[in-house]
Amino acid sequence: MRYVDGYVLPVPKKNLAAYRRMAKAGARLWKKHGALEYFECVGDDLNVKWGVLTFLRLVKPRRGETVVFSFIVYKSRAHRDRVNAMVMKDPMMSKMPKTMPFDMKRMTMGGFKVLVEA
Repeated sequence: MRYVDGYVLPVPKKNLAAYRRMAKAGARLWKKHGALEYFECVGDDLNVKWGVLTFLRLVKPRRGETVVFSFIVYKSRAHRDRVNAMVMKDPMMSKMPKTMPFDMKRMTMGGFKVLVEA
């Protein structure tokens, strides 16, 4: 069963270029070690009026911030665990920014079993 790690986080708009550079490096690294797909998506239509908990209400971005939704796809949870272990040992990890272009304390993340795939 395919498995997905998902992330939602606020990113200052002024830091989007730095975030994109970091995300591109992350994509190369995760894919190098076997991730099937890697997505980093920036908010575009966040003022949804369907009476649901929107990403804006969930993340509570501050003035000048936007919401980023990211996910990485794996063959299974065991595959995810192997890929992440290899990523953490990869020397490229030491080249990642020491200071993140977002507030890590406000990032939401989790692992998900794929329920439906079409």
